Amino acid sequence: QVQLVESGGGLVETGGSLRLSCAASGLIFTRYTMAWFRQAPGKEYEFVGGTSRVGGSAEPADSVKGRFSISRDNAKNTVYLQMNNLKPEDTAVYYCAATRTLSYVVPRTTGMYDDWGQGTQVTVSS
Repeated sequence: QVQLVESGGGLVETGGSLRLSCAASGLIFTRYTMAWFRQAPGKEYEFVGGTSRVGGSAEPADSVKGRFSISRDNAKNTVYLQMNNLKPEDTAVYYCAATRTLSYVVPRTTGMYDDWGQGTQVTVSS
């Protein structure tokens, strides 16, 4: 059974940085595309970014471009979301998601992912 556990969220001031981690177990990590989504209160899920099973990265969402980056460590079965220059509008619950695929294309919609973490709260104060 696939398990995804996010960590690293918290409260940070505007302009600060956080690094989220998602540790995966119960899967052959190199067969999975990994992604980060977020959901702010009262809003739909938003694709933040993702990385293919071979480490290629999808174009991040316009709202985080230039500030957020994604990486994965296949030896540790972990994917990271480095968030810099955080803004209050980045406040959300951040979710890690996984899908087993042979494709190198990173899906950008929630329905394409089979496995999800429990989420980690990120709050950016103004």
